[in-house]
Amino acid sequence: MLEKALEGSKKYWAWLILLSALASVGFYFYLQQYAYGLGLTGMHRDVSWGLYIGQFTFLVGVAASAVMLVIPYYLHDFKKFGKIVILGEFLAIAAVLMCMLFIMADMGQPGRFMNIMLHPSPQSVMFWDFLVLAGYLALNAVIGWVTLGADRKGMPPPTWIKPFIYLSIPWAISIHTVTAFLYAGLPGRHFWLTAIMAARFLASAFAGGPALLLMLALIVRKLTKFDPGKEPIQALAKIVTYAMFANVFFLALEFFTAFYSQIPGHMHAFDHLYAHSATPLVPMMWVSTAFALISLGMLFFPAIRKNETTLVMACIMLFTSLWIDKGFGLVIGGFVPNPFDEVHEYWPTLPEGIITVGIWAIGFLVLTMLYKVAISVREQTAGVEIDH
Repeated sequence: MLEKALEGSKKYWAWLILLSALASVGFYFYLQQYAYGLGLTGMHRDVSWGLYIGQFTFLVGVAASAVMLVIPYYLHDFKKFGKIVILGEFLAIAAVLMCMLFIMADMGQPGRFMNIMLHPSPQSVMFWDFLVLAGYLALNAVIGWVTLGADRKGMPPPTWIKPFIYLSIPWAISIHTVTAFLYAGLPGRHFWLTAIMAARFLASAFAGGPALLLMLALIVRKLTKFDPGKEPIQALAKIVTYAMFANVFFLALEFFTAFYSQIPGHMHAFDHLYAHSATPLVPMMWVSTAFALISLGMLFFPAIRKNETTLVMACIMLFTSLWIDKGFGLVIGGFVPNPFDEVHEYWPTLPEGIITVGIWAIGFLVLTMLYKVAISVREQTAGVEIDH
């Protein structure tokens, strides 16, 4: 089936070339970072995690979102998701791949990344995070490829794949839970030291990931002959709505706990993010808040949600809001203030940003080719009902 990724229109190849060019530029700057060191980035002694770890954290949520299709389809027999569940599984593959690339970029040298596997340390949460990510990548690759191959032959998937499908459900939850433990397990960082960190991560994952998947499904329908169907799109929109409600509620709980208790350690991070930063961080966080509330309001009303034009607008705002909050603000806020009660600002450098764009380009390059294979198979088997 891989040969189908090498077939396409001029627009398809132009898109692949553009992504390859962005990835190549990002790789060039990564080589500069490799030669010079992480001093090429905006990170320093007081802010040792930055844009790379923020993107890693955000993309773990995108990867975990595939479970929101797997559970209804395989456990509750919601057959309408049959057309798009493969899109969710392939999105998970691309997202996990980007997660691993961001970890490697943040560690500075590939050898340090390899040490996670060559010299495992069970005391390290990063070891367990890498383990669950690698396992989730393997599960989605096997499940997606086997089920797609069965669809191509007009047959149901083999019975041996069912245990792997069911295993992927708790595994998807585990990847984001363990990632949350990376933050919540650091007692010196009050902003992250909260028992609902994992719950916040899962709520944002089940909102942002399906929102991206929804937009991708609509793009696929516009550019190809493959139609995911209106009912799956609307069902996915409801999932996004409920999850975003939970995400906003959990964030409100954090605000209440910090400011009602008047504990300085908990208030400092919010003050820095929303009021006192000398970087463009403050307007970004207010944009994130506004987008979250506006998108949630739009998704709440069925008339707006059922209009696909306004639905896409709401998903774009929601996705952007979560990217700012989780992919940037969450990480930076945790480093304020330092142990000496001082604030040292962080902002990504140009090379850091270009490397980030390059990794996203690699992810979308892989995703585009996987989607090309999946859509080609779906177009061939259009109208054929397969009992999964």
